[in-house]
Amino acid sequence: MEALMRILTELRPDVDFEGNKELVDGGELDSFDIVSLVGELCEEYDIEIGADDIVPENFNSVEAIWNLVQKLQED
Repeated sequence: MEALMRILTELRPDVDFEGNKELVDGGELDSFDIVSLVGELCEEYDIEIGADDIVPENFNSVEAIWNLVQKLQED
């Protein structure tokens, strides 16, 4: 989780990731941010994030992103 927070704050230092539960729906993260984030997550956690996983509900909060990472690490 520490690496995830580092990635997020490097990507968008202006966003309160811990308090925001609508990162995508609220417009805090745009499509370019998501593409960058997916690349960083794949590299950091040695996972493959498929197109089916790139949906707003998987990226709306830190918890949702972390749950996605953990799910993909188990596969």
